Amino acid sequence: MDYIGFGYALTVATGGVIGYVKAGSAMSLLMGLLFGGLSAFGAYQTSQDPANFWILLGSSGFLGGMMGYRAFMSGKFMPAGLVASLSILMVIRLLPRLLK
Repeated sequence: MDYIGFGYALTVATGGVIGYVKAGSAMSLLMGLLFGGLSAFGAYQTSQDPANFWILLGSSGFLGGMMGYRAFMSGKFMPAGLVASLSILMVIRLLPRLLK
């Protein structure tokens, strides 16, 4: 079971909900739930077959790049920098599987 992957997915989805509650951002809610769900599906697939990590890698790679850009442009760590950091850590975690 990929507990780390599921934890990451839950964190992304929860961040979207918090963004909606605090700022009224429907886009945060939509994207948080979309990428949280996509990451959860990727974690499920990775749990079933460790070689099937592509969806989790793609979703975390995309979020790492997009949220890293947003954090850089805003100069603020929260929330984009946190999501970018967690996403980059997830990519680094999956990198050895990519190199096999």
